Amino acid sequence: METVKVVPPQQQQPTKNNLSVPWVEKHRPRELKDIVGNEDTIEMLQHFALKGNMPNVLLCGTPGIGKTTAILCYARTLLGGLYKEAVLELNASNDRGIDVVRNKIKNFAQKKVTLRENQHKLIILDEADSMTDGAQQALRRTMELYSNTTRFALACNTSDKIIEPIQSRCAILRFSSLSDAQILARVMQICEFEKVKSTDDGLEAVVFTAQGDMRQAINNLQSTVAGFELVTSENVFKVCDEPHPLMVKEMLDFCTKCELNEAYKILNHLWKLGYSSEDLITSVFRVCKGQQMDEMLKLDFIKEIGFTHMRICSGVSSLLQMTGMISKLCTISEQHYNS
Repeated sequence: METVKVVPPQQQQPTKNNLSVPWVEKHRPRELKDIVGNEDTIEMLQHFALKGNMPNVLLCGTPGIGKTTAILCYARTLLGGLYKEAVLELNASNDRGIDVVRNKIKNFAQKKVTLRENQHKLIILDEADSMTDGAQQALRRTMELYSNTTRFALACNTSDKIIEPIQSRCAILRFSSLSDAQILARVMQICEFEKVKSTDDGLEAVVFTAQGDMRQAINNLQSTVAGFELVTSENVFKVCDEPHPLMVKEMLDFCTKCELNEAYKILNHLWKLGYSSEDLITSVFRVCKGQQMDEMLKLDFIKEIGFTHMRICSGVSSLLQMTGMISKLCTISEQHYNS
């Protein structure tokens, strides 16, 4: 039988608009040194991989910043060719009941695998904060019983949903959101590899919509290429279906100049386009953070935007609520410049 050679994703020759594989998987790093951001945490994992005998770890951070990728790269570095035999990967958001801990996890922990000194089997639990309390209690006991042969890596968005006994048995590694510069550099690298046509404002829009989430940035980039081929800011915001930040910026500029009627025209236009109040208030907050204005005025603006966001989250999400906000912003601006 003819042997078929499998080419790893990063070694495949780039083809124009190759959309058969999700880019977030195609360009997922396979070595720790290729991971973007969180340098101190990655350096610690590299040290564990070289020395072996890693403790149980709890990886905490917002989605899309490299938690699962980091632990998978660590496992490949540590175990090499034994990766498939010695690693069990589960998504706890699906397999989250006590039966999974008693069956799948316990059976794998009891399984015998011949490893070198200071190497251990590794059980990776993604979305561990979705596990039920009963499953977490059962997991605590399993971590104790099989600590000589098996290590656990738990990835979660918030550590406060993990019970204290498990937290105390783990080294906690915290991942922070990626900076805009880090995301932009990676997006530009993917654009070069995939032969994507893009403009500077288009790449900025991809970074803006990502908000520190690398997975979101890559997905938005691929979606824009699939829909329009050319990555421009207008195309990106169409795909992501977010209010255009330039329109929001113009609205805030009118509020700064106390021109309520002009600000309302933009708000009403965005409302008629079908954007919800949650979309609008989120975009207003993000644009206001980067707005060029007096710092004290900006703080007062953000405070008022925050109050409006709280009311919207409480269920008062009408156009009148948003109109009241821009009216209040105009009043705050007038008081600021008259004082």
